[in-house]
This record gives sequence, C-alpha cells and structure tokens, in this order.
Amino acid sequence: MSDDFTEFTSQSWGGRILNSLKGILFGIVLIPISIILLFWNENRAVTTAKGLKEGASAVVSIEATSVVPANNKKLVHLSDQVTSGDEVLKDPLFGVSAKGIRLTRSVEMYQWQEEKSSETRKKLGGGTETATTYSYKQVWSDKLISSGNFNPEHRLDHQNPTARLADPLTLVGGNVRLGAFKLPSGVIAKMQGDAVLAATDEDLAKVAPDLRAKLTLAAGTFYAGADPANPALGDQRVSFKVLAPAVWSVIASQIADTLEPFQPKDGPAIERVESGTVSAEVMFKHAASENSMLTWGLRLGGFVLMALGLGLIVSPLSVFADVIPFLGDVVGAGVGFAAILLAFVGSITVIAVAWFAVRPLLTVALAVVAAASLFMAWRRGHARSLQAKSAR
Repeated sequence: MSDDFTEFTSQSWGGRILNSLKGILFGIVLIPISIILLFWNENRAVTTAKGLKEGASAVVSIEATSVVPANNKKLVHLSDQVTSGDEVLKDPLFGVSAKGIRLTRSVEMYQWQEEKSSETRKKLGGGTETATTYSYKQVWSDKLISSGNFNPEHRLDHQNPTARLADPLTLVGGNVRLGAFKLPSGVIAKMQGDAVLAATDEDLAKVAPDLRAKLTLAAGTFYAGADPANPALGDQRVSFKVLAPAVWSVIASQIADTLEPFQPKDGPAIERVESGTVSAEVMFKHAASENSMLTWGLRLGGFVLMALGLGLIVSPLSVFADVIPFLGDVVGAGVGFAAILLAFVGSITVIAVAWFAVRPLLTVALAVVAAASLFMAWRRGHARSLQAKSAR
C-alpha cells in the first residue's frame, strides 16, 4: 500500500540570490572542515600502517589448546573452535532457546515510511518552481519510524504505532572460549554469520498466556496480527538468530587466559577476528587492505566537501545569470567545473603537505600532479581565448 502527493513551491530570483549569498558562509565553513578531515585522515593512515607493520613483525602464532604464561602480554595469533560449553541461551520473554555463542531477538513492525523527491525547473526571470513528491508506503522495519518527522500536511493520515511487543535483545554466553582462552565481549561482537533460528509450537507454548494470545506461528517467526499473508499497519513479527560454535581466528594480546586489544606504539589497537582458519599473514594483509580502502574513502569525502564548499562560494554567479535560464546553465557548468578542479588541486595539495614529514618524495610527486592539473586548465583556457580572438 502506498500514497503519493505532489506539492509545488516557487522561489523568486531575489530569494535565490539571497540564499546563494547565505550559502557562501556555509561554503567558507566547509572548506576548513575538508582540510582538517584530509589532514587527519593522512595521519590516521600513516599511524595505522605503522601499527600494523609493528604488529605483523611481533605477532606469535600459538596453539589455542593451552595457555602458556610466557606469551603473556604478547601479540598472539590462534585458530580453534569457539564454544560455549553446555550453556543454553534462552529468551526470557519468548522462551526460544539454543546452545550457541549468541542468541539474537529481532522485532519488526509494519509501518508507514516517507520518501521525498524533488525536481526543480528554472523560469525566465531567474525564479524557480520545485515539484516535491512525497511517497508513503508501508514497510517492515526493526526501528520505530516516527510520524512526527513526516510532512505536516500528511502525517495525520499516516500515523505509526509508537510501541512494540518487545525490544530487540542480544544474549551472549557467559563462558565463550576459543580453545583454552576465554573470549571477551569485544571479540565476540566482531563475529558475524548468525543463522536463522526457527521458532516452534513448543516455543510458543512457553510464552506467557497474555502475550501468547496475541501471537501465531508463521514461517518460524512469532506473528502479531490478523493475517501474516496480508500484513496490516501495526502488525509485528519476532524472529531469532543464533551464532553456532565454529572455527575462528583471532589476533590480540594474551592477557592471562583471555584476549584483549594490543596497543602498538603507533596507530589504533589491534584486535582482528576472522571466520575459519586464517594465517596471521593473511589477516594482516586484510587489515592493510581495509586501511587503504578507508583512506581512499575519506580522501574522496574530503574532496567532495571541498568541492561543495567552493561550489557554494561561486554559486551566486550562476544564480545571477539565471535571468536567462540557458545562460545560467552555461555559467553553472563553468563554475561547477572550476570548483571541482580547484577542489582536486586543493585536496592533492593538502595530502602532499600532510605526507611531507613522512614521505617527502610522495609530496613532490603530488605537487607535480597538482601543478600539471593547473597548467592544463590554464592552457585549455588560453587556447579558447586565442580561438575567440581569431574568430573576431
């Protein structure tokens, strides 16, 4: 079920100019934020790489079958079956139970969800007309969606319930071990791959009578509603997952008979967890790859922030030209390209400066790239200028 509504709003040329001038202030704020982000990211990347290098050279692969006191406070690597003994994890409200490392209860409700999309059309004289479409559809969500955040014109017709049968719940075994080592919650939290645990009629019979009266069993879940095949607003379903015993590999610091994060001289603490039997070398390669991906992702984020900031600063030029929409589009494309080019050069420059203390040669290479980009842009503009003069 879904509902769609479209609203039209207009803005004058003067109003757009005023907003673009306000945008300059926001753009001025975004640029130093982007510079700080880029500086911080390069420092984070370097220190993380140093820490991983230190860890890779210091790690000791050990057998998990016994605790050797000589390895205390060392960075160790071990692989073995993770178990929780004979402990049974039981949901205190719904009675579902299983032997495992972790038992998770998820609660979903069928609710209204608002989606908004806008399309803006320029008008002669510099004004704009914006068509905003609000779409409302009912979806399953494990979070309570607040109708108070919906468009005021439509929220009364799309009211969501404000309470659930129960909150989500995660139960963890009290004696989870990897071989002879007791695993702390931080390591267990990094373990993924929980499998669906289907509820049964026996489980339903264990639920308290007042709650059981609201439930039916549907495809391994507890369902609160009239018809699972045709959900209605406010219907709820409760499902369960369990993390079963399996082989895991861990890199961490051995502290007595447990495993804690290892703090290298540089960079964040090291605590790696991977499914199956994975060598220390491969695990550190994975960590280095993750560091590289995060570094490039934050570099892109810094570049986008800088380009957005520069774009806001020069945006009044295109708004002034929008008196004639076609002219505004041409000017907008030009200032947009200039903002992207300057952001590219600026980002490379910031990264180069940040790396100067640790890798001077890379700084020089980045500076060459930045200078070449500016030169190519100048050469292109100069060539166009000469063509325009010859055409006269």
